[in-house]
Amino acid sequence: MKLIRFLPFVALVSCAAGATTAQHWPTMTASQHVANAVRAPLLAAARVGNRIVAVGDHGVVLLSDDGKTYRQAKTVPVRSMLTSVQFLDPQHGYAAGHDGVVLGTQDGGETWTLLRATPGEEQPILSFHFDSQEHGIAVGLYGWAIETRDGGRTWTERHVGAGEDADRHLFHVFASPHGTLLIAGEAGTLYRSADGGKTWDGISTGNKGSLWYGTALVDGTLLVCGMRGHLYRSSDDGRTWQAVQSGTTQSLTGIAQMGDGSVVVAGMAGTALRSLDGGRTFTLTQRPEREPLTAVIAAGVRSPVLMSMAGPVAH
Repeated sequence: MKLIRFLPFVALVSCAAGATTAQHWPTMTASQHVANAVRAPLLAAARVGNRIVAVGDHGVVLLSDDGKTYRQAKTVPVRSMLTSVQFLDPQHGYAAGHDGVVLGTQDGGETWTLLRATPGEEQPILSFHFDSQEHGIAVGLYGWAIETRDGGRTWTERHVGAGEDADRHLFHVFASPHGTLLIAGEAGTLYRSADGGKTWDGISTGNKGSLWYGTALVDGTLLVCGMRGHLYRSSDDGRTWQAVQSGTTQSLTGIAQMGDGSVVVAGMAGTALRSLDGGRTFTLTQRPEREPLTAVIAAGVRSPVLMSMAGPVAH
């Protein structure tokens, strides 16, 4: 079997023995940067102050201080596909991905150090969330999760689902403003933990399409999105969820709230949704280039920054 890269999330659903994206762990120095990295598939992005940090295939980490021009990080020690990135302050951040890789930075993403790697074990990290510089949870395939309490240096395996939910793929972990942890998962399933990840409750949306991304709005509203245009909204800290009409059957991959309070959802085939009422209703637009959009972050009062399977999207 081999590694399947179908979409930025389900493609991360690896079914294989053998192939990994970084078998020999080459160090990536300034003289070994990936050629034409700004066109590499990007899977996640974060905003830290005025800087945008995007990560993707081949261990690419791109930095932009104006939201328009991008350059590679100075040092990234792996070539594995990176699927997730988060910053806790302007200097300290983490990235993670295939081969069980976890990277850390202490200089705003300029240089990265390798904190964890398990090449050959076929346990890609699909998403992670740190609630402090010490404590974080990462998730992946078949209900697999790991937890660190020392800033990513050591990790302990955890179990999220139970019963028929025990082996569902876990695609994205995020937190509510109240500190509740949530995971968007396979087969329309969400997982909720009110005790920092010690115990989890499975919540079915009633739809079998996988959920790929979730986020919290500034007022505490939670939104998740996924396959075939499915959107769900919660106003009670993730205890119950209501379907929201998206107006599309394109799969949705990212959500961000702009400075003016509007909400933008990105998806396949250049799909862009905008809500002016806290995610209750959305207006659909389709970008003429129809790029496969993979991530969206706020860039200003109203403008989003979009990432795609062909790099950053020009404004």
